[in-house]
Amino acid sequence: MTSNIDTSWEPFLSKEFNATYFKALKQFLNEEYKNDTCFPPETEIFNAFKHCDFNNLKVVIIGQDPYHGLGQAHGLCFSVNEGVSFPPSLKNIFKELEQDLGIPYPESGNLTKWADQGVFLLNATLTVRQGEAGSHQKKGWEQFTDAVIKTINEEKENVVFLLWGGYAKKKAKLIDKERHFVLETGHPSPLSANRGYWFGNKHFSKTNSLLEQVGLRSVDW
Repeated sequence: MTSNIDTSWEPFLSKEFNATYFKALKQFLNEEYKNDTCFPPETEIFNAFKHCDFNNLKVVIIGQDPYHGLGQAHGLCFSVNEGVSFPPSLKNIFKELEQDLGIPYPESGNLTKWADQGVFLLNATLTVRQGEAGSHQKKGWEQFTDAVIKTINEEKENVVFLLWGGYAKKKAKLIDKERHFVLETGHPSPLSANRGYWFGNKHFSKTNSLLEQVGLRSVDW
């Protein structure tokens, strides 16, 4: 399950992997994946850690749960596999991207290209049962991902954290705003976006501006 994580993460994650709560989580997941259909596939649970080298990490986007439909989730928050229809939130992310940067609406919903450039696409809960949103919450994942956010906060500087929606905004308490940049806006879901809480946030251009201010390469969104 954890074998494909980029080696740059190992010094920071080994303590968590050996903790009692994580061993209990692993046991729970073994049963879930054996008895039910769960997403993402076991080999893709830690894709965010596989594609985003800790040393190159410069942006963090925090989601809540993986998509729970067949073939959608592959371990990167808001991202879907090639050829999969875009979920509503991802459609709104791409609409904002198009308006903000004046670039064509993406043809693929796979955000691996972002992750490979140092955009860490982290869900607070990394797994889910098919068709049951939130089914793997409060089993230990949140403790693990909070520890990951704290590690990034403590070990790095000038990271841009994008907190979209109420759940992600709660993670702001884990981040030192003297060391990092925090941009907050509404969630890209239709419910939030249609109420005027998402569109026009310009988080993509703002992120690139902040990165360039501290001498880092902007993201090719």
